[in-house]
Amino acid sequence: MKHTLTPARSASLRQTRWQPHVLALNAPAALRPWLTEDGSLTARLKAHSSSFRVQCLHQQTALCLNDEAASIGMHRAGRVWEREVLLRCDNTPVVFAHTVVPMSATASDWPLFSALGERSLGTTLFGDPQVRRGELEFARLRAGHPLALRARKALGLDGPDVAAAAGADELILYARRCLYRRRQGSLLVTEVFLPSVLALLPQQTSK
Repeated sequence: MKHTLTPARSASLRQTRWQPHVLALNAPAALRPWLTEDGSLTARLKAHSSSFRVQCLHQQTALCLNDEAASIGMHRAGRVWEREVLLRCDNTPVVFAHTVVPMSATASDWPLFSALGERSLGTTLFGDPQVRRGELEFARLRAGHPLALRARKALGLDGPDVAAAAGADELILYARRCLYRRRQGSLLVTEVFLPSVLALLPQQTSK
């Protein structure tokens, strides 16, 4: 008999519960240092590759996700400035990053955001003494979560054959997010770690 998803079940696949501690995810042990990195993720990625770059997928207005609205001070999901990128190490995509900024933010709140292009947002945030960083939150993203879908699409892995061939564990992605504040503005960064990040090794530094 063919099973179909009820509306409630379908909605549950698109939602996730963000946790204050990484151990709640039961993530692979090798991934935990990446999830809990307290410094700049960009700096960590650069230390694990000979070539690092940011591939900007888009930066535009969009509807924020339901579970993002409250975090950025909105009563309900609405339009925000959205930026999505792939972080590449030696040309291999290892992180899908998604950033939302309320439309109420001004250029004085985030003066460089609109002109980032393919520059690293993380470098900008960690290099600005006026930026205040919140606590990290962690989540397991099931295959139907919007950010998991977008990450796979960016990798060209969004066809039905891919989902059918992959096991349930392979479709789960691990993510973290953090709220940043500057002046009167807020900015929420979500980083989805792709399985390829586990293959990165620290680069040897010459003395």
